[in-house]
Amino acid sequence: MSDWNTKVIEEFRANEGRVGGPFTGAPLVLVHHRGRKSGRELVSPMMYLPHETDENVVYVFASKAGAPQNPDWYYNLVAAGRGAVERGTETYSVSVRELTGGERDRRYDEQAALYPGFAEYAQKTAGIRTIPVLELTRLS
Repeated sequence: MSDWNTKVIEEFRANEGRVGGPFTGAPLVLVHHRGRKSGRELVSPMMYLPHETDENVVYVFASKAGAPQNPDWYYNLVAAGRGAVERGTETYSVSVRELTGGERDRRYDEQAALYPGFAEYAQKTAGIRTIPVLELTRLS
């Protein structure tokens, strides 16, 4: 997975935030987070959903392609309560808030309507886990 991520990150940075292949036309960010155990700075590429009126807010989904467990980046961001985002050619710090209940469901459903793979991930995890949704808000 890390080789795949490395290639996506390199393509993202070489093309001002645009990536081809399965991500052609999809909104993609690079999320920077610190490992809870290792303390290392890590970068994870992921699709996001922009807030409909606030350009400083994006939502990311801890789908891990429908795996039975949450991705490590999810735990790192929630534990720290902050991280950073590369979006296009800009990098900025963000606060992290996990959505719950109807708010979480609404955002996840929006993403699944736009990108049906997310609906498939939810089907794979049904009865195992609810895929977390994180709100990342730009810090001044």
